Amino acid sequence: AGGSIDEPIGRDPKDRVKQAILTNGKQAKTHYRVIDRFKSHTHVKVILETGRTHQIRVHLSHIGYPLIGDPMYGGRVRFPKKACQELKDELIYFKRQALHSKKLTLKHPATGKSMAWKADLPNDMQELLNILKKHDS
Repeated sequence: AGGSIDEPIGRDPKDRVKQAILTNGKQAKTHYRVIDRFKSHTHVKVILETGRTHQIRVHLSHIGYPLIGDPMYGGRVRFPKKACQELKDELIYFKRQALHSKKLTLKHPATGKSMAWKADLPNDMQELLNILKKHDS
């Protein structure tokens, strides 16, 4: 399962720090693929076709799937029904946005040479996934 989000993004007229879906915004396209589903959360892989400020956060929030730990676009913390305290604590106290760039590829601005970097999933995000899996039954 997955899909694409093709919605223009621009500066939120009500809050200059935020970005928003705006008809007169810049074109932005995000592709996503479901990796794993939990009771109230979904682990997804995202591929950007464009690179707008806060694009992943804005687009995923727009379709009802805000990032865990995102105070700007995430809204209130969502708990699965009958969530245990361990899971509630993990969701409440996750210290950052649950967002990780596994691979980054770009063309060097001066040389035009393609460059790429890879990074393993950080321990805090692996622990978050482990707790979500543990409490999915």
